[in-house]
Amino acid sequence: MSTAALLRYRGRSVDSGDVAFIRQLIAENPGLSRRRLSARLCEAWNWVQANGALCDMVCRGLMLALHRAGHIELPAKRYSVPNNVVAHRRPARQLPFDQEPITGTLAELGPLQLRQVRRADGEAVFDQLLADHHYLGYSRPVGEHLKYLVNAGDRPVACLAWSSAPRHLAPRDQFIGWSKEERIRGLHRIAYNTRFLILPWVKVPHLASHLLGRVARTISADWQRLYCHPIELLETFIDPGRFRGTCYRAANWFCLGRTTGRGHQDSTNRPNRSLKELWVYPLRPDFRTRLLRGHG
Repeated sequence: MSTAALLRYRGRSVDSGDVAFIRQLIAENPGLSRRRLSARLCEAWNWVQANGALCDMVCRGLMLALHRAGHIELPAKRYSVPNNVVAHRRPARQLPFDQEPITGTLAELGPLQLRQVRRADGEAVFDQLLADHHYLGYSRPVGEHLKYLVNAGDRPVACLAWSSAPRHLAPRDQFIGWSKEERIRGLHRIAYNTRFLILPWVKVPHLASHLLGRVARTISADWQRLYCHPIELLETFIDPGRFRGTCYRAANWFCLGRTTGRGHQDSTNRPNRSLKELWVYPLRPDFRTRLLRGHG
């Protein structure tokens, strides 16, 4: 029997033997829904996330792709799941925020409260602030992510959003020096800074670099608590047409180079978007060893 891949989905290859197994699973469980079949397949393949949860949504997408390609025949849909991306496109409105200017020095600002608000009180405030004041707006992240809301007294002053890292970044992958298999094992231990907002009425020198340092000291433990694994490396993109990366440089991040300007699904080998600088910050001296190992 040929072992050539019939389909590749989210980094997983499926060959004729896998398809035969899924067909048998469906045939032996004629009363199960698509959702339950997906859970059974995850259990059979031991397809789990780092926190032990089944990769159910990815598995459902894989089975649907096989169904649409004619490799398997799924049972009829029993109900339609709401589209959470559409449902959460815009956060619910909160009360207006005090926009009286906040100025002075970092010391004069007083003690800052930095809270991880993902799945916690303050998440709605975080979402609204990004939606209203970040130039990229708000979008609901997919996959593992954390949200930090920073308050000075009872007033919010900043938001920092972090999510799972992009799969392929040539400068980063060369910097780490890992193989494809090592990247697949260790990618979940890199956190990507997707949004960093100092509220427009806050004008306090050195606040941004101070907050990057604060987050770097707590993010791995916070990620461990929510997703059952630590973080070894932080990364972000900077648009050099808008920013110079001053706060990241002051917080001891360093630039690995520029992106190619091509998306991960590019087939033309030509730039189709603006070039970005890739900046990184290792959280420990042995970060590379830990990433290559993928655990420990």
